[in-house]
Amino acid sequence: QVQLVESGGGLVQAGGSLRLSCASSGRTLSRYAMAWFRQAPGKEREFVAVIDRSGAMTYYADSVKGRFTISRDNAKNTVYLQMNSLNAEDTAVYYCAAGTAPVVTVNWYDYWGQGTQVTVSS
Repeated sequence: QVQLVESGGGLVQAGGSLRLSCASSGRTLSRYAMAWFRQAPGKEREFVAVIDRSGAMTYYADSVKGRFTISRDNAKNTVYLQMNSLNAEDTAVYYCAAGTAPVVTVNWYDYWGQGTQVTVSS
C-alpha cells in the first residue's frame, strides 16, 4: 500500500511562501505519478499540479502556473510543492495523491494523504 503524509502547511501573509512535503512510508513513490490537489470550503477538490514518475514532466493549473513548483526526490520518497506569491484564493486544504498516470482528474488517483491546511491572510 501507499501511505502518504503531507506536511508544511500553515498560516502565511499574502505574498509569502510555503513549501509542502508529501512523504510515503509504504511503496516507493517512484512507481507513481504524483499530484497535488486542493479543496476550499464549499468548493470541489481541484487540480493544482502533477509530476510524472521520473520528474521529467510537470503540469500546472492555470491558477498557480508561474507561482507554484512541483518536484520530487525519489531517493527520499518525497514530493514537494513550493508555493510562492500566495494570495487569499490559495487558502485550502492541500492533498497529495499518487496514481498510475499523470492526469489532472481526481478520480484517477488511487492514494491520498490526509491533507494539510494552508491559510493565506489577505
